[in-house]
Amino acid sequence: MQADPAAWLDALHWDERGLVPAIAQDATTGRVLMMAWMNREALLETARTGRAVYWSRSRNRLWRKGEESGNVQHVHELRTDCDRDVILLAIEQVGGVACHTGRESCFFRRLDGAPGLEVVTSGRADTPVPHWENVDPVRVDPTALYGDRAHHHE
Repeated sequence: MQADPAAWLDALHWDERGLVPAIAQDATTGRVLMMAWMNREALLETARTGRAVYWSRSRNRLWRKGEESGNVQHVHELRTDCDRDVILLAIEQVGGVACHTGRESCFFRRLDGAPGLEVVTSGRADTPVPHWENVDPVRVDPTALYGDRAHHHE
């Protein structure tokens, strides 16, 4: 009896839309760069080509990371979590920019001023009020990557 080549896809727990969250992590540094969604077709193409492919919910189509910006993601390893409902991609980020804002990571906002967190304030003299602070620099002007569409996701 021949094994089903898609059995590994069937082992995952897809949501009601047929999607799983996918976290892209730098394979060298371990930094989380972005989160997106994958359907079966995107995950299958990613595993087949070694290049990250996601599902764009806003466009309702496959999104081959870097198709507009050139900042593709070469996938070194795919993992799933203990519940098999999240995918982790260990990637090499071409161009050093994963975020459509021109930053290395989409996780560039940090909550400052929350008393229960290690980072309580960002140099404010007054009593801090919890707020989101942009803490990572823009590495590439988004208009250089996307032109007039810079405010949209890739």
